[in-house]
Amino acid sequence: MAKPTNGYLGVTEPISLSGPTEIDVVRTQELEKFLADAGLYPSHDDAVFREEVLGRLDQVVKTWIKRVTRAKGYNEQFVQEANVKIFTSGSYRLGVHGPGADIDTLCIGPRHATREEDFFIEMHNMLAEMPEVAELQPVPDAHVPVMKFKFMGVSIDLLYAKLALLVVPEDLDITQNSILENVDEQTARSLNGCRVTDLILCLVPNIQNFRTTLRCMRYWAKRRCVYSNVSGFLGGINWALLVARICQLYPNALPSMLVSRFFRVFANWRWPNPVMLCQIEDVPSLSHTVWDPRRYFRDRVQHMPIITPAYPAMNSSYNVSASTLRVMTEEFQRGDEICKAMDENKTDWKTLFEQYPFFESYKHYLEIDIMAENEDDFRQWHGWVESRLRILTLKIEKYTYNMLQVHPYPGDFCDDTKPHSCSFFMGLQRKPGSQSDEGEKLFDMRTTVEEFKQVVHTYTMWKPGMEIRISHVKRKDIPRFVFPGGVRPQRPARSIRPARSKPSDAATGKVSGVAPNESSERKQVQVPGLCLDGVANGNYLEASEQVEGSSGIKDTDVFSKEAEDITIKKMIGGSVPEMELLDEIDELQYLEFQGSGKDQGTGNGTGDAAPNALAPANTAHIRTVTAPAATTSAATAPAPPTVTKPSVADGKGKEDGEMQSQISSETSDLSPLKRKAPEELEVLELAPTFHGVNPLAAQNTQRKPLRLKLTTVTKPTTQSS
Repeated sequence: MAKPTNGYLGVTEPISLSGPTEIDVVRTQELEKFLADAGLYPSHDDAVFREEVLGRLDQVVKTWIKRVTRAKGYNEQFVQEANVKIFTSGSYRLGVHGPGADIDTLCIGPRHATREEDFFIEMHNMLAEMPEVAELQPVPDAHVPVMKFKFMGVSIDLLYAKLALLVVPEDLDITQNSILENVDEQTARSLNGCRVTDLILCLVPNIQNFRTTLRCMRYWAKRRCVYSNVSGFLGGINWALLVARICQLYPNALPSMLVSRFFRVFANWRWPNPVMLCQIEDVPSLSHTVWDPRRYFRDRVQHMPIITPAYPAMNSSYNVSASTLRVMTEEFQRGDEICKAMDENKTDWKTLFEQYPFFESYKHYLEIDIMAENEDDFRQWHGWVESRLRILTLKIEKYTYNMLQVHPYPGDFCDDTKPHSCSFFMGLQRKPGSQSDEGEKLFDMRTTVEEFKQVVHTYTMWKPGMEIRISHVKRKDIPRFVFPGGVRPQRPARSIRPARSKPSDAATGKVSGVAPNESSERKQVQVPGLCLDGVANGNYLEASEQVEGSSGIKDTDVFSKEAEDITIKKMIGGSVPEMELLDEIDELQYLEFQGSGKDQGTGNGTGDAAPNALAPANTAHIRTVTAPAATTSAATAPAPPTVTKPSVADGKGKEDGEMQSQISSETSDLSPLKRKAPEELEVLELAPTFHGVNPLAAQNTQRKPLRLKLTTVTKPTTQSS
């Protein structure tokens, strides 16, 4: 880690050094009471019991390494010296875990104990024989291989790292870069969690304020359905890094103010500009891959880079897609509005933490049902399918050219009448402003669904009875088992929601349903414009528009909101160290990639796929069946959208919180698309499910139609410069 040399933590100076006011003290006390009443703090007995569980687990792994060492033929003296170390990471190590939370653990062993055989076979067999262990589930093929199980009733995620050492010392320091010498990539990724956790605690100015703020943001994210790394949102480590950055920018603030400033900063952040806690460190002698968009094209197409502070620096949020970023940005904006209302004593903390009404927010949903023959098969099948759902989101975004937005629900629902099964849901809506004058068309999702099911059925441990079904359901047809108590809540009377601010034309569009027989009258919905005018929209600031450096505010006695807003605006829009990496990217190359509609490297033509997305190399199989009389005239084709660069406003005379520049006309992630005249589409059918046979060899059969009305678009034949 690069040591701070300028007297402050982070890559820039703090935005404000102001201390807390009396109001901040009172609101922080109210916040802490709210979190305590919500049951977010573990009891003393629970903390003591978890220590006992970790102590018992340490004994188990030490017994395991001695068995492995003896089995490999080493002498008895070496067997007695053989050692492993257990480290914790995640929420438990950060001190923000709640009652019933799992414990992320890392087992570090010597070089003669292998991951594939000794850990995932010998350790697995040893744990399977223990009565204290339940729900044992090895995941050796994961990006970070892990063994999941319950130990004495506590959920454990156990990783393994094999070091190039004969004997692991008891005083091992994992924060030193030398520990990464001669280790493989899986070991480096396994070590990264513990190393990042320790460095976060070293890079925040006040650990107690950091913990309270992080506990608050984790609870808020779960209530607002944006807490899940596997679903494409942010996980625990991502939220920790974002909160730590806010703590660096406001080192003397109390948690109530830190929460408010969290929403203020990230509601206006220009993604994909990265969030970093320290300068990225490169160690050529270790030769591990470090996140660097100047070198690696895959790093340029990531939507929400949140960079880990430990070497090798990685993007901890590579799972985020365009759709999930949209959802989180809207939630940040909502949080900012509520915090402003709290400053005016118009609301309280309860409003901020209201549960997100997922099944009232969309008219149409995808329901993904999975099932298996028994509990063990279902647990393995569930884990695999859940880890692949993000690919379905990416495929829908790709094949609709981002015209259809997807909101995956971060969790599953179980129907008590159907054992060994569960359901996942995804909300669907048209991108605001994407409807053309020719009306709405049916979008054929058969290819998308079939390709996703083929990806899912590549599971190496697939067994007969492991099935997946995907269907389209309307809001009124959502099954009752997803609602608390099985009772569908009454929909409130419709009311006009006040706009956050005066929207631009780009932020106003018609969000229409997708049912075939709906009325032609549509409700006008104001959709806030997303602050995505970094690389993706090609709105780089010219050198003359960028701000020189980042000036921190030194008013420790009087807090100047106007000066703070100006400083935030400079940071988000200008050339501070967090932005310098992206400033050096070849802009023309990137913009051509964004608008080309062709696959290049690991991208998908729209910049929406994560580097490891399993997407086909072309979209020629997207089918639109046209009537013979349908023709398209060049004269009636819509004009390409114009993009106006945002200006850097000086903030004078603006209301508190208006920190981002306005985009006067619609911006788009795609180059102009040619729209077809009204067409007739064939009836849409889903691919079949598989019953007791190898899914790759099954025959297609007809199932319930999946009809999604969407304006038909085709890829352009030429690209605008």
